[in-house]
Amino acid sequence: MSFQSSTYSRTLQTSLTNKQYMLLALPIIFSQMTTPLLGAVDTAVVGQLPNPVFIGGVAVGSLIFNTLYWVLGFLRVSTSGFTSQAHGANNQVELMYSLLRPMLIAMVIGSLFVLFQEPIKWAALKIINPTSGVAHQAALYYDIRIWGAPFALMNYVILGWLIGSSHVKLTVYLQLGMNVLNILLDVLFVTSLNMGVAGVAIASLMAEVGVMLAGVFILVKMKLVDIRSIQLVKDIFERTVFIKMVKVNRDLFIRSICLLTVYTIFTSKGAQMGEVELAANAILFQLHFIMAYGLGGFGNASSILIGRAIGSNNRQLFSDTIKLSARWGAIAGILLSFLLVMGSSVIYPLFTSIDQVIECMVQYQGWLLLFPIVGFWGIILNGVFSGATEAAQIRNSLILSMALFIILVNLLTPAWGNHGLWLAFTLFTLSRSVVLGAYLTKL
Repeated sequence: MSFQSSTYSRTLQTSLTNKQYMLLALPIIFSQMTTPLLGAVDTAVVGQLPNPVFIGGVAVGSLIFNTLYWVLGFLRVSTSGFTSQAHGANNQVELMYSLLRPMLIAMVIGSLFVLFQEPIKWAALKIINPTSGVAHQAALYYDIRIWGAPFALMNYVILGWLIGSSHVKLTVYLQLGMNVLNILLDVLFVTSLNMGVAGVAIASLMAEVGVMLAGVFILVKMKLVDIRSIQLVKDIFERTVFIKMVKVNRDLFIRSICLLTVYTIFTSKGAQMGEVELAANAILFQLHFIMAYGLGGFGNASSILIGRAIGSNNRQLFSDTIKLSARWGAIAGILLSFLLVMGSSVIYPLFTSIDQVIECMVQYQGWLLLFPIVGFWGIILNGVFSGATEAAQIRNSLILSMALFIILVNLLTPAWGNHGLWLAFTLFTLSRSVVLGAYLTKL
């Protein structure tokens, strides 16, 4: 990392205040926390059905899409980065390219998902290895929702572009719109029309398509983009830029693969312990995702501010960002754990009406309470290193932590069962924080 002067963000004050930090972080946090709600709402609605197989099926199906899309999260990150640079330079042509280039990539990758949907489904179910009943419901969910892959990935690009061009509030509106639409359609298809798992999948598919179309409409209607600013279409495919995009995202892609591996092993091990444990773990993990995305809002805010600090050669802003991120991340982590303790009796029944599953969740909820406390620092540092474009450290921290998780899972689960599985995951989370914290001294 090096501090070099630039015109970008010179208007930022030297000292970052709590108010300035939170005005940036809160909209991002809110937007982040709505991201996993699509799967959470699906799980909650199907949880009202009388058989845990339905919960497990939707949980496994949601996991497949959560992890596939997580791997491609670099589309949002890179789009935001390139857009921020073009926006700061007031380069309208490059601003358009920063949207169109990743949009084309998203369309191609999403179409490949649809084209190769059968081998992807086979591999995912083979790895997770759920019971036959759960596998049948998961396949039903997957076969419908896979058609939304191109739209979901294009949503990533639109959201990244809006964040990079300082239209954070619009991302909140889009995410809220998707979840409200999903909830309404879930109620219609599942509760009113009794369409079961298929209804849940159709609702998610329609929500993803709807929000993508709404995003494009907003970009055009509000004149945030102007196709006329494009000079040469061939410049969209300019080789140097694509090479740069690959270099920036390579290590982030490896990071995502490591996370995918950990989450897949976790779900697979849980599935082998029975349908009730799988259903309980699935709901607890949905809550984990909501917490992680919420804390990730601080990480994203940190990434934006760290990038601006480096771009404007502002060491004070760099230091203030880390200090305020640590402070508010710790407060948020403790608050999330407290809210879960106080509200579990209300939250859990929202996800399922099956007493056996709720009792199982209560048995293992202590591990979930630890997650925001041991994990907030690693999530924030992930944003810090992303903003500094030092993704190799992020990659290394995930490789080391993943290796630790694999070792611990095989050592702990034979003797301690599901408690051993959650302990291994908790130590994996802690390891990410420790390793990145060690790298921070060299940043």
